[in-house]
Amino acid sequence: MALHHYRFRDDWPLDAPPDTVYRLLEDAERYPSWWPQIRGVTVGADGVSGGVRLRSLLPYGLDLTARESRRDPRARVLEITVHGDLEGWVRWTVLPRGAAGSTARFEQEVEVRKPLMRWLAVPGRPVFIANHAWMMRRGRRGLRALLERRPEGI
Repeated sequence: MALHHYRFRDDWPLDAPPDTVYRLLEDAERYPSWWPQIRGVTVGADGVSGGVRLRSLLPYGLDLTARESRRDPRARVLEITVHGDLEGWVRWTVLPRGAAGSTARFEQEVEVRKPLMRWLAVPGRPVFIANHAWMMRRGRRGLRALLERRPEGI
């Protein structure tokens, strides 16, 4: 695997119906309200592209331009391509779990373009992976809290 290439997969078990989770994940502009490491989301005039600003524990941010590449409510799949400090794709797939729950599967495959991260590729890789894991735990916690506050019929 190349030093600047990352592939992640996280499964978030949630106590909410899949369609409810999908509708929340579909609303990208609201991510900063429940996921603190997503510092900002802007949606372009075309409604399928925009910008994303991320910052986790490490003292630097990532700026991305995102473009929707798949929105499939029936299969409950959302996918974007990203450019900027990271190049690649990000996908959510919401799967049924048990009688009334769901699993939000997050997948990401990216190449790092941010110069600092490229320069620190060898010594920084374990730290970058740990930083990503922390960000994902915070996102899962935020989404769970949001689901607990919202009525069933969102």
